[in-house]
Amino acid sequence: MFFKRLMNNMILSNTYILGDKGEGIVIDPGASHEEILDVVNNQKLKLKYIILTHAHIDHILSMDKLRELTGAKVLVHENDNSLLGDPYGNGSYLFGLNNVFANGDVLLKDGDVLTCGDIKLVIIHTPGHTPGSICIKAEKEKLAAGESEPCCNISPIIFTGDTLFKMTVGRTDLGKGDYDELMHSLKEKLMTLDDDIIVYPGHGTSTTIGYERKNNPFI
Repeated sequence: MFFKRLMNNMILSNTYILGDKGEGIVIDPGASHEEILDVVNNQKLKLKYIILTHAHIDHILSMDKLRELTGAKVLVHENDNSLLGDPYGNGSYLFGLNNVFANGDVLLKDGDVLTCGDIKLVIIHTPGHTPGSICIKAEKEKLAAGESEPCCNISPIIFTGDTLFKMTVGRTDLGKGDYDELMHSLKEKLMTLDDDIIVYPGHGTSTTIGYERKNNPFI
């Protein structure tokens, strides 16, 4: 299993690349398409999915170019799909831009299950930062002979986009953000997960569910 984090220059958002058995996925393609493709090609991965944790510009900047060059499908929650083509909804206007993106190819719902090689990806709808914000719980379904545990010897892991960060949470004062919904998503969905699950957020460094349960002042 392959795992790499890239960081772009737009509010220092994180892009994650996962690969297994020749298949690859990109989560939040905010990094340049050239940088993403360098990693994908070096690892000899066939890009299967481009998954958006939400439809804000710093997490989707390269999605259309990456889709064009690879044929990978763009996956976005059904409640955020309409934001992609709206410069106000996708937040590009905040940077003096007027970016319009094409619709997603697959509209996600809570509980959807995807695969990349033997990696199982479960979609958790966590509205609040945006109406269609999602988190993605990933775990290796099985290990090849001699292969170590995936992702820094931990399974499962979760990609939380801008819902949960180390010691803080996503803002809700942009667009259709909703603080009450965010709190519900955090307490009723993410905080029901096991303490040892590693959290890979949309900005900043990794943490764990257990650490945030004990130390995050918003929870």
